[in-house]
Amino acid sequence: MNLDAKIPEGPIEQKWTNAKFNYKLVNPANKRKYSVIVVGSGLAGSGAAATLGELGYNVKCFCYQDSPRRAHSIAAQGGINAAKNYQNDGDSVYRLFYDTVKGGDFRSREANVYRLAEVSSNIIDQCVAQGVPFAREYGGMLANRSFGGAQVSRTFYARGQTGQQLLLGAYHSLSRQIGLGQVKMYNRHEMLDVVLVDGVAKGIITRNMVTGKIDRWAADAVVLATGGYSTVFFLSTNAAGCNVTAAWRAYRRGAGFANPCYTQIHPTCIPQEGEHQSKLTLMSESLRNDGRVWVPKTREMAEKVRNAEILPSDVPEDERDYYLERKYPSFGNLAPRDISSRAAKEACDDGRGIAPTGFGVFLDFADAINRLGREVIEERYGNLFDMYENIMGVNAYEQPMQIYPAPHYTMGGLWVDYNLETTIPGLFAMGECNFSDHGANRLGASALMQGLADGYFVAPYVLGNYLGSNIPVGKAGKIDINDPAFEEAENAVKEKIEKMLSIKGNCSPRSIHIELGKIMLDKCGMARDDAGLKEAIEQIKALREKFWTDLKLPGGADELNIELERAGRVADHLEFAELMCRDALERSESCGGHFRVESQTEDGEAVRQDDVFSNATVWEFKGLDQEPAKHVENLVFDYVKPGVRSYK
Repeated sequence: MNLDAKIPEGPIEQKWTNAKFNYKLVNPANKRKYSVIVVGSGLAGSGAAATLGELGYNVKCFCYQDSPRRAHSIAAQGGINAAKNYQNDGDSVYRLFYDTVKGGDFRSREANVYRLAEVSSNIIDQCVAQGVPFAREYGGMLANRSFGGAQVSRTFYARGQTGQQLLLGAYHSLSRQIGLGQVKMYNRHEMLDVVLVDGVAKGIITRNMVTGKIDRWAADAVVLATGGYSTVFFLSTNAAGCNVTAAWRAYRRGAGFANPCYTQIHPTCIPQEGEHQSKLTLMSESLRNDGRVWVPKTREMAEKVRNAEILPSDVPEDERDYYLERKYPSFGNLAPRDISSRAAKEACDDGRGIAPTGFGVFLDFADAINRLGREVIEERYGNLFDMYENIMGVNAYEQPMQIYPAPHYTMGGLWVDYNLETTIPGLFAMGECNFSDHGANRLGASALMQGLADGYFVAPYVLGNYLGSNIPVGKAGKIDINDPAFEEAENAVKEKIEKMLSIKGNCSPRSIHIELGKIMLDKCGMARDDAGLKEAIEQIKALREKFWTDLKLPGGADELNIELERAGRVADHLEFAELMCRDALERSESCGGHFRVESQTEDGEAVRQDDVFSNATVWEFKGLDQEPAKHVENLVFDYVKPGVRSYK
C-alpha cells in the first residue's frame, strides 16, 4: 500500500498556495464533460456538491435521509472556529494551527492542519454571504466565544444551533445547483459499495431505501463525505442512522483505514437514563464558557444528592470540588474534551457521581447568572436550556445541569493524502470520514470548520487536479455501467442482502447492536487495556457469528425495510469494531482520546511514546478470515515540536 502523503514543497505558509498553482486545471468549457459522485449531504458533502456544480461539473449527490437538510451536521451546536482575531486577543492562523496540532496530541499531519487553519477565515466570509445568522455584538460585529483547548476567543456561533444554520446555508447553495440542473440529488439512497474499474474508483452501488431497487452509478471520480462511526458504541450523540458502511465498504475494496481507535468522548452530554434509549443528547461545549463543572467533595454528600435528600444548589460551596479548575487552572472548565471526559470518569469512579446511576457531574451556571444576569445567559444558550428542561424536567437556570461523557466524534477514518485522495485512485474522502486533521483528539468547534473547508475550498482544487491529470477530455463521462466490475459489485451487494434475509433466526439487528455497544464502551471506551481489548476482539467475533446464524429480519428486499437497512449497518459495525480494537491494542501508548491504562503518570495523565508511535497506523483489508495488514505513515513535526501536553 502506497502511503505517499504528496505534501507540497516549500514553507508551511506557502504549501497550499504552491499546491494550487501547480495543480492541473480543467478548462471551464470542459468541466461540463466530467461527472463526479458525492456521497453524503452534510457540510462536507453539500459544500463539495454545490461548489463542484457551481464550477460546471456534472454532480450526482446521494444521501440516505429524506432530505439533505437532515444530515447529521445539523446537530452541531456550539460553533465553528476561524482565525479572524476579531477579539484582538492574540489569535492568528499559526496559533489555530498550533492549538489544533497540540490538541490532537501531536498525532496529525502538519501540512493538512495548517491548510485547515489558513482557509478557516474564508469559511466565515462564505457563510455570512449565504446569510448564516451568526451572533453579533451590540455594534453589529460578529461575536466570538471560547472553546476547549484554546486561550483565545475564535469560535463563531448561532446560539446553540450553529450546525443547523451552517447546513441550511450549504443546502441553499446545493438547492441552487439542483435547480440549475448541475447537481442531481438522490435522497433515500444508501451507498452499499464502491466500484473499481482496473483499480480506479469509477462509481458506486446504491439501494433505493423506498423501493429496494439496487442501482449502478458511474462517474469520473467519487467523493465520500459520510461522517464518522461513533454509533459503533450504539449509544452516542450521533443520529441513530449514522454508520460506518460507506467508509467500510471502501476499506474492503482497498482503501486504507487510518487510526480507527481514535474516538472522542464528549464531556458534556445528558447522562444515560436506561436501556430504552437509542441515542444520547449532546449539550454544547460552549456551555463550559459560563458553566462550572463540579461534584461533591465526599461520597457521603454525593449519595445524598443521588437520593434527592438535598438539592444540588444547597450543597455548601466548601463541599464542592470544581475539579477541572483545581487540576487545570490555566484552562479550567475549558480543558480539552479528552482530558475533561477522563476527569469526569475519575470523579464518578471515586463514588462522587451525582446522577441516579452514579455516572454524572454538575454543570452549574449560578455564578454566571449572578455575574451577568439571566437574560444574557438566555440569549447565549436559551435553546440548550429549553432542550435540557424538556428532557430532564429541571430548570437549569435554578439547578445545575447533570452531564456525563458520551461517544461523539471519530478522529480516525479513511487515510487520505494532502489532496484528500484515498489509497484507491479516484476515491476521495472529506470531513469526518477521513483521518487527516485532528490527530488523536479534536478540539471543540473544529468539526464544522473541517467539513466546510474540505467541501468549499479544498474539493474544487483537488478534484480538478485529479480529473485534469488522469482523465483526458475525450474519455470524460464515458464510464459504462455494464462493465463487469459494476456487475460484480452489484451481485455482491445482492448476495449479502439475500444472505441476511435467509437466516430466519431470533435476534433483531438492534439487540445485537446493543450488545456490541456495551462491549465497545466497556473495553474500548474512555479507558483501554491489553487484557480488555483482547477479550473484546474475541467477544466481537462471537457476536458476529451470532449475527450470521441467528439474525431475524421481517419483510423482503424489494420494499421499504428499515430492519434490513439496520442489519446491513450492524454487519459492517461488527467487522469494523474488531479492527478498532485491534488498532487500540497495537497502539500501547496513551494519546488524546485513546487512553491506555498501562501508559499514564501517577496522577492519571496520558503518556505518549513518541519514539514508537509518532505515526498514523493504516490498515489494509486482506479478507474477513485474515488479519489486516498494518502500514505506517510516519509523522514529521517541523513546526510544532511534540512536548508534554499540559493544560495546567
